[in-house]
Amino acid sequence: MKKVYPSAAAAIADVARDGMTVAVGGFGLCGIPEALIAALRDTGVKDLTVISNNAGVDDFGLGLLLKTRQIKKMISSYFGENKDF
Repeated sequence: MKKVYPSAAAAIADVARDGMTVAVGGFGLCGIPEALIAALRDTGVKDLTVISNNAGVDDFGLGLLLKTRQIKKMISSYFGENKDF
């Protein structure tokens, strides 16, 4: 089955929920799903558990979800560039 969505918001509309676990790809700030992170922030879901190799920076990447306090638990190997974390 192949699905093509018109936007990142449409792609996560039926799956985004409070308390979900999200695995985020990329390395550092390269190759991260920027549009999906922003769409997830815009849903307002909270209490997220996020698994990623890093926590983004203050206003980019996963830093967007940390700033809005939507992440309850972060599992990562590096977090040094994000003051909110």
